[in-house]
Amino acid sequence: MVFGDSLSAAYGLDEEQGWAYLLQDRLSDSGDEREVINLSVSGETTGGGWARLPDALEVYRPSILVLELGANDGLRGLSVKRMQRNLTNMVSAAQDSGAQVLMLGMRLPPSYGKRYVQAFEAVFPRVAEEQNVALMPFFLESIALRDELFQEDRLHPTAPAQPILLDEVWRFLEPML
Repeated sequence: MVFGDSLSAAYGLDEEQGWAYLLQDRLSDSGDEREVINLSVSGETTGGGWARLPDALEVYRPSILVLELGANDGLRGLSVKRMQRNLTNMVSAAQDSGAQVLMLGMRLPPSYGKRYVQAFEAVFPRVAEEQNVALMPFFLESIALRDELFQEDRLHPTAPAQPILLDEVWRFLEPML
């Protein structure tokens, strides 16, 4: 189950172009019969994710949760402590349901201020270490400096970026399968 925000919901693209959709093809090609459930919602914060996750875990009972949330908390300047608490709660709930967790970390532009950016970026490795889950340190690492791989808003990846994102996620996800 992919549980994220617009970066995983294929914002501005056809759903079939998104990395989470492409993940289903990758699994099928590798002989894995698991179904990818993408419950990503554009604009989602960790608070909204935490409100939705318990029901999603109960309904879908995923073996793996790919958790890609936090970017909107940061872009809105929301409480880093609350974000950490929400991520910790989501990881714990997923683990309690029997799911392995892969967290996809995020970074912020320096314009948000050094103190806030550092506090925000420290949350992902802290939660991953405390909860003993896999972490992809920065989800957009492979495309972050390539303007041509972003839509005009400079926030959302283009269709050509999606297979690149999938390749990077796959490096962390494949050992969990």
